Amino acid sequence: MDQHLFNQSLTEFLASSPTPFHAVAQMAARLSSAGFERLNESEAWQLAPGGRYWITRNDSAIIAWRMPTRCTSAESGFRMVGAHTDSPCLKVKPQPELHRHGYLQLGVEVYGGALLNPWFDRDLSIAGRVSYLSQRNEVAHALLDFAQAVAVIPSLAIHLDREANQSRSINAQTYLPPILGQADEKPDFKALLHKRLEADGVTDVRQVLDYELFFYDTQPPQLIGLANEFITSARLDNLLSCFVGLQALTTITTEHGALLVCNDHEEVGSTSASGACGPMLKHMLERVVPDAEERGRALARSMLISTDNAHGVHPNFSDRHDDNHGPRLNHGVVIKLNANQRYASNSETSAILHKLAADADVPVQAFVVRSDMACGSTIGPLTAAEIGVRTIDVGVPQWAMHSIREVAGTADAFHLHRILQRFFDTERV
Repeated sequence: MDQHLFNQSLTEFLASSPTPFHAVAQMAARLSSAGFERLNESEAWQLAPGGRYWITRNDSAIIAWRMPTRCTSAESGFRMVGAHTDSPCLKVKPQPELHRHGYLQLGVEVYGGALLNPWFDRDLSIAGRVSYLSQRNEVAHALLDFAQAVAVIPSLAIHLDREANQSRSINAQTYLPPILGQADEKPDFKALLHKRLEADGVTDVRQVLDYELFFYDTQPPQLIGLANEFITSARLDNLLSCFVGLQALTTITTEHGALLVCNDHEEVGSTSASGACGPMLKHMLERVVPDAEERGRALARSMLISTDNAHGVHPNFSDRHDDNHGPRLNHGVVIKLNANQRYASNSETSAILHKLAADADVPVQAFVVRSDMACGSTIGPLTAAEIGVRTIDVGVPQWAMHSIREVAGTADAFHLHRILQRFFDTERV
């Protein structure tokens, strides 16, 4: 696959994945098409040499892996790639109905560290998972996506807020409830969801019990720039990495163990059963390599590349970067480093990444946050601490991280793909 087709497939994946639930469903479908077999965590597993498998947890996190072909897991180890499925957004509250001045609105919570200003004046839709009581009196679940624009958060006119361009703080409780329409009385949101599910062909709904729903921007991903140098989209952080890791895993030819883990809840601390602080990956490895001695040997021969986007230097705000560590878009994959272990990279894993990149003929950059600024983090240090595996944090550079619309370079996702393919196929790490 060349770079153009790769980016086309990436934009299709992004457009079809408005929530972590939809992203995992998309990944599961692509894995099944590539010959990977679904396993259920509540059932016994029968694993074969060279077998390809996947599991999900909470429908929002996924692990896919390939068993070693000609040797044991202890002799092979696993080449691991990690990412996360969630992105900052606005989440619908449990009892969200608001009826003010004849307008229907929904109350929302801010999920993660979102940039809030860009959410105003956007065409918004709603998607997520709905849990319901079926006609057979069983709890069931369905994905829901309104798809078309159904809401907006209008800005206040400049005439009524003369200081808006000088200083504007956003009250998340009062400023952010999206407007869905006009109504004479407050409607029942769960009844609205019931009606929508039936319209989507889910006909066995007796009663909507609960939901995890999110607002999202309906504007599709787009290639922009005079030479299409950039891709703009929602959720580049971090569905871009999920897609790249998936593409690499499903096209490898290695006989060694290979694994992709995409956790949920990274943007809110990763502390959940499906997050990187949870035991999902540890549980999977314990079942794949039951013997503790062999599992220890396997992990000692393993390495994790934690892939999460990096801060590209912004030409209008270049002073926010260390002068020697300002990654540029379309200039290669970024190794992320931090003296206080906010990133898990060290000299050993960085050296391995440099060699992989050189073998793949891909440029590499480095990011270190300014010494007078706080550093973010990702799943790398959390996973390394949880299972004790060598780890490096890398990512493609991007602008507008945590905005409703983010920007990355069209060459960099393909750069990362080539490195991950080389990593999966390499003889020894």
